Amino acid sequence: MKIEIPFRGHKNILSLHEKTIEITKDSELTVNGDCIIGTNADLACKDLPEKLKKKIQNPDSKIIFKITANSHSFSIIGNGSKKLTLKHTNDIVLRKSAFTCSRTIAINCDKASSDIPRTMIKVLQNPKMIGKMVIEVK
Repeated sequence: MKIEIPFRGHKNILSLHEKTIEITKDSELTVNGDCIIGTNADLACKDLPEKLKKKIQNPDSKIIFKITANSHSFSIIGNGSKKLTLKHTNDIVLRKSAFTCSRTIAINCDKASSDIPRTMIKVLQNPKMIGKMVIEVK
């Protein structure tokens, strides 16, 4: 099962966080949000289809994320968990740790925001750029 979530770039995207990656429905972003790679996202955890949520909540699920921005792409692999509530109304967060909250969509991910190439971050800093997060659960 696969879903695509469009989002926009923002001038304050730093992508320096070493443990998480986030996209948000919020349009504003301060430099404190150093894990955020996209704003104005079309969907948050709560908005995901129920069938996809059930797969994400399976501890045996592998979740593959592909982030694209113009000609750049970046992939992350994480795990599902029955502890994922997927109830947050604004955000989607991928975590390298096993921490869960309403914003968490995957745990024990193999990469974080700081792993994204700086050339791609430059593209994500353009507010006119429309990127996409593709989520595929296996």
